[in-house]
Amino acid sequence: MKVSIICPLYNAEAYVGDLYESILKQKNVEIEEIKFVLTESVDKTEFILNEIGASYEVVKKKDFSHSLVREKSAMEAKGDIIVFITQDIQLDGEEWLEKLVQGIIKGECEASFSRQIGYKNHGLERYIREVNYPNQSRIVSKMDVEELGIMCFFFSDASSAIKKDVFVELNGYDGKKLPTNEDMYFAYKLIMNGYRIKYEAESRIIHSHEYSAKEVYSRYKSIGKFFAENPHIGDFKATKKGAGVLKYVLKRAIQDKNYKIIVDLFVNFSSRLIGMTVGKINK
Repeated sequence: MKVSIICPLYNAEAYVGDLYESILKQKNVEIEEIKFVLTESVDKTEFILNEIGASYEVVKKKDFSHSLVREKSAMEAKGDIIVFITQDIQLDGEEWLEKLVQGIIKGECEASFSRQIGYKNHGLERYIREVNYPNQSRIVSKMDVEELGIMCFFFSDASSAIKKDVFVELNGYDGKKLPTNEDMYFAYKLIMNGYRIKYEAESRIIHSHEYSAKEVYSRYKSIGKFFAENPHIGDFKATKKGAGVLKYVLKRAIQDKNYKIIVDLFVNFSSRLIGMTVGKINK
């Protein structure tokens, strides 16, 4: 199967050169195309894209949407498998892509996503990713919805792969301008239509952020709005995942004697809760 890689960009001068080089080093996969979609930027991203000879198109800021930009590129893609990535990831090794798509090629699943490992200096986010992205691969389907609840639709297009014919069949993101969670929106459609998603722990990327309380609040306000506008997804229970994350992070902070993380954890989860609540109310 041939692969089309799609990566939206915005003010990405610090990332795009190294990312492109890392993609070209991937082994044992036929890459049909690498498509960068650049939202109008004020830095040197476009200059760098021309320097490295990368293929790209430019969209105006007013036309950008996490869902619509990806949907248009995916529908036009030439490959049998669509791979979505974000500009700020680091590929861990030269087999990242081979491992990401192997489940689709073997017929184990119709979509997959990579393991995310947080940067060492991003304490809280690194611990949270250890919970959400364990070292054990798994495949979920509609049969798992009752047990896993909303976590059955956990999917990240920071590094994900989807069979193109399935993406087209399910009509992508239905032409919706989603402000966030476009990956979960499509994962719901995959699962509820009888398809399977594989979390591929052997395909690894380095990816995490250090958000301020204000940024966490804003992010979760958008997520709250997403759930309010898509109640068919938001109505699913979160099972015991949230409490499990809290316990794990506390345990890891104590192990590492990183007690500042405990304060960060309280502020972070409080900001999430308030932002999510406000977003649902003010949809």
